[in-house]
Amino acid sequence: MTDPAAPPAGAVRWWRRRRRWFAVAGVAVLLLASLPWLWTTLTARGHLHDEADAPAADVVIVLGTAVAPDRQRPGDRLTGRLETAAELVRSGRATVVLVSGDGGGASGDEPAVMTSHLAELGVEPRRVVADPFGLDTYDSCLRAREVYGVRRALIVTQSYHLPRAVTLCRHLGLDVDGVAARCDGCGPVLLAGKAVRDYFASSKAAWDALRGRPPAVRSPADPAVERALRS
Repeated sequence: MTDPAAPPAGAVRWWRRRRRWFAVAGVAVLLLASLPWLWTTLTARGHLHDEADAPAADVVIVLGTAVAPDRQRPGDRLTGRLETAAELVRSGRATVVLVSGDGGGASGDEPAVMTSHLAELGVEPRRVVADPFGLDTYDSCLRAREVYGVRRALIVTQSYHLPRAVTLCRHLGLDVDGVAARCDGCGPVLLAGKAVRDYFASSKAAWDALRGRPPAVRSPADPAVERALRS
């Protein structure tokens, strides 16, 4: 006996087909959304290193991030990046440090704080060059090549950010290898949140690379890195 309250068989088949279509469409959208992240992840393979097994290069680029609330000292993540760069200099795997960040950042002058902290870590000031217009990762990479004439370098940032940084720099013509920075004060919640943020930031990176975005600030060629290497 047919249950009068049951939906018609045709409606059930229609809903099942539509449900499968929604599932396939959802997977397709997820894959498309993940393409930029896959691009950064796969392109960086073979160019990611720990501090202990990093290769050598004349220049190490340190990417800026937020400074401490007193605006005088680096925050935890920035401290880790600077400590890693200082160790690369001490071990002879790098000669000059290019600190690249936002000189007018919301938390403070990133390159100035970075330069000061490197001196505290024992890096001679003559070995440090500051770029105050590295307003994002793309700009830092592009300006390192176009303004400071860098062609080969190590780049230091935390592991969640490293594939995107390496991929952008390599896309923009720099022969870079990435070195994962220390992050002693970074908890698992912060690191997970930053990893999610970087997943979505990969889309902007891919779009910037695809359209060949110019840097936010254009500057004439600066021989500061070359001078530091000669000194």
